[in-house]
Order: sequence, then structure tokens, then C-alpha cells
Amino acid sequence: MILDGRALAQEVLARTRVRAMRLPHPPRVLVIVVNETAATRSYLSIKKKRATDAGCLLDEQRFAANVTTEELCSAVLAAGADAIVVQLPLPESVDTRAVCDAIPIEKDADVLSTVGRMKFEAAEYDALVPPVALALKEILEKSVISPTGKKATVIGSGWLVGKPCATWLSHAGADVSHLTLESGHVDLLKGADIIVSGAGSPHFITPDMLKKGVALIDAGTSESNGVLAGDADPACAETCSVFTPVPGGVGPLAVAALFENVVTLAERAHSTINP
Repeated sequence: MILDGRALAQEVLARTRVRAMRLPHPPRVLVIVVNETAATRSYLSIKKKRATDAGCLLDEQRFAANVTTEELCSAVLAAGADAIVVQLPLPESVDTRAVCDAIPIEKDADVLSTVGRMKFEAAEYDALVPPVALALKEILEKSVISPTGKKATVIGSGWLVGKPCATWLSHAGADVSHLTLESGHVDLLKGADIIVSGAGSPHFITPDMLKKGVALIDAGTSESNGVLAGDADPACAETCSVFTPVPGGVGPLAVAALFENVVTLAERAHSTINP
């Protein structure tokens, strides 16, 4: 089954909008943007549209490429929004970890801060799930696949995809193997019931690497001959019980999951003010 991430994202956004409409005002998200590119503009345009679908408002604060770490941290701390998102990557001259760690835990919808991530990794009751991992959860639930007792392989160790997805699968009871392209061991794919890939290497996963009926969640994005491509060759779909295409798979769901987290934070803030 080729999963339609855009359609599933609309389901998530619709239920999120119902929750947002119960609040006294639309939840507001501030996105910190540095060194805007054509790709960034496109991504922000999509986020703005999905914010509206989720019943939220999205504002942007732009900075020049020569911005300092201190200036960005000050902007994060001064923000009055319900949630703050730092658009990554930041310039090499900026301390990305310091900027992300400046996001208050009660406004960290993307779970970019160390404190937010530690709460998630510790499976604390009030921890938010990072958006890509939340998208993974949504995909498996929609496909009626329980990770409990399954063999799962996560490719890539990035902060946005590999690490949070491996953590979530472990929390959900899967037996998780973690590998990178550098470490090799692609033989681990053959025995996997669930594969999550965030390597960013176009079409390196081929059907002969997979067992029949595997759930393959492709969260890797890169360019191949000027076209957006995932880590998995599209031919893999015939081998998989669930296959997420790129584009149109995990990406739209991760954006929807971000706004689901935004509304959760806004609900918590409202309940604190009006217990």
C-alpha cells in the first residue's frame, strides 16, 4: 500500500483545528528564519497554509546571514507567541544548539531543545513527540501496525529524523537496530518488519534489500537530477505492505504534527491561566 501522506495530514489538521477553535484565540507560531532561500520560502509557504488548516496563525521573523547567536537567542526569548520554531539549518557561524536551547519548554513545538528532547527520551508523561516521530506514529496507526515485538531498523542518526524515530519505536516496544550509511550493515534491512530511513541518499534502498511485507517509512529527502527524491527506490512499493512516497508521504504529516503540538502547548498554557 502506498500511503497518501497528504490525505492523512488533512485528517490530522482537521482534528487539530477542532481543538484550536475551542481556545479563546488562534494559537500563534513564530518561525525564526535566517538566510532565506528558495527552498525555505517554499517550505514556509506550505507551513503557512497548513497553519490556517490547523486553526493557527504563523508569523515569521527574518534575520540576515551575519546574525549572531546572541541576537537569535534574544529574539527567541523575547517572542510572545504560543510556540517558537527555529527554521534549520542555521549558518555555521551560529551556535545552533544554543539557539534551540533558548526555546522555553512550554513553547517548543518542534522539540528542538535539549530539555524537550530529554523529556521525550525519558518518556515523561507530558513530553511532546518530535513531529517526524509523531508522523511515524500516525502512519503505523493508520496502517494498523503495532511496533510491539517487531524488528525495526532506523537508518540515519539525525536530530530531526533518525534519533527521535528510533526512540519512539523503542518506547513503543520494537526491537530497534540503528545504522548509518557509513556504518554499513544494510543486511539488517532484510530482516526488518519496519524500516524508517532518514539518510538523504536518493534511491539507495532497492527491493532486493527488503523482505516481503515490510513497512517502509521513507523520511529521507534529497535531490536527484533536480527532482526531490527519497531514500527508497519507488519500485520498493511492490515489496512493502506500507510505503511512503517522497514527496507526499512523511513530509506533509510532519508539518501537520508540528501544528498538533502547537495546539497542545496552547491548550496547556490556557489551562494554566484558567484552571
